[in-house]
Amino acid sequence: MAAEDRRQQILDVALQLFSQRGFRGTTTKEIALAAGVNEAIIYRHFATKSELYSAIMDCKAKSPNVQQMQSLLNEAMESGDDRRVFELLAFNVLEFHDQDDMAMRILLYSALEGHELAEMIYRNHIAKTHRQLTDYVEKRITEGAFRRVDAVMAVRCFMGMVINHVMFKKFFQRYDTEPMTMTNRQAAEYFTNLFLVSMTTTATSPQQ
Repeated sequence: MAAEDRRQQILDVALQLFSQRGFRGTTTKEIALAAGVNEAIIYRHFATKSELYSAIMDCKAKSPNVQQMQSLLNEAMESGDDRRVFELLAFNVLEFHDQDDMAMRILLYSALEGHELAEMIYRNHIAKTHRQLTDYVEKRITEGAFRRVDAVMAVRCFMGMVINHVMFKKFFQRYDTEPMTMTNRQAAEYFTNLFLVSMTTTATSPQQ
């Protein structure tokens, strides 16, 4: 197997095991066994465990779909298209987690175990997205398009709706007595409607 293909194979196996057993419950020996290679081969491709964890993060954050979404999001923000900004982000987050069964599990395992990957994911991905959205909301407040609210909390509320929907579908939908029929596109539109109504009305304020 070519070196690059072997590296990707090891990465795929590691992702699978980490998502099933967590980081503390997975050893490099087990990764090597599942990949059908000697443990030394793993360290030939990933000198340290931190390097392996960084590769996991890069694999998720630098995929073509994520890069395309970021480009479209930047365009929507530059044009000031509020509906496009929030629908686009919500839809892509929902689609990403529908297509990737491991990402949410990796994130939760790393956070619950206090693993260094949790900080890496938060700092290099989650925090950047929240900061970008917060800057956009603050800009729209300054322009008078949004009413004056705490931009950080507004973004957390919006992302909270989206991520709660992801977790419900991934972990709890099987227990629900009423099957979910809403598509990701419809859910993205619904969350955006709720958010924009709350941001553009001047009838009430959070304090009241």
